[in-house]
This record gives sequence, C-alpha cells and structure tokens, in this order.
Amino acid sequence: MFENIDFSKMGELLNQVQEKAKSLELELEGKEFSAKSGGGLVSVSANGKGEIIDVSIDDSLLEDKESLQILLIAAINDALAMVAQNKTSLAGNILSGLGGMK
Repeated sequence: MFENIDFSKMGELLNQVQEKAKSLELELEGKEFSAKSGGGLVSVSANGKGEIIDVSIDDSLLEDKESLQILLIAAINDALAMVAQNKTSLAGNILSGLGGMK
C-alpha cells in the first residue's frame, strides 16, 4: 500500500501543504461571487470565504414578502454554491501540484 511513498519527504510535503493553504485563504478573501434571481430583482454577493457581503433587492419586491423570500434564498444558495465550487477547484489544483511523495 505504501511501497511507492518516500516518507523522508513527508515533513517537506506538509510544509508545502500549509503554505498552499495560507495562500488559498488569502486568495479566497479577495474573490467575490455574485448571483441573481428573479431576472435580477434580487442579487447577492459573497466573498470566497462564503460570507455574504452584499444584498440588493428591487423595490418592486418589498410588497411581496413570499416572492422576496423565495428569490433571496435562491440567490444566496447560488452564490454559496459558486463559493463551494471555487474552493473545491482550488483545493484540487493545490493537491495536484504538490507531488514529491514518490
């Protein structure tokens, strides 16, 4: 199972992983993802860490609470899905670029 792994390089590999994780966190903080629903009546922005940083609601929805709730939930879910997809992609890139285990 471990016959192709050079364990003498594990410390170096762990350091690389930690450095890449710090770099990833800084990169995520700087990214912004926006999603719209209801043809743009509601828009939500999130940063790369998954924090909602902006919400915009068209005035026409202020009288229709149920529609507002539905569109807001949809936009938030879409923005957070974008963040999750980006994190997965970045993590995959980091792991594929590490090497040094053989």
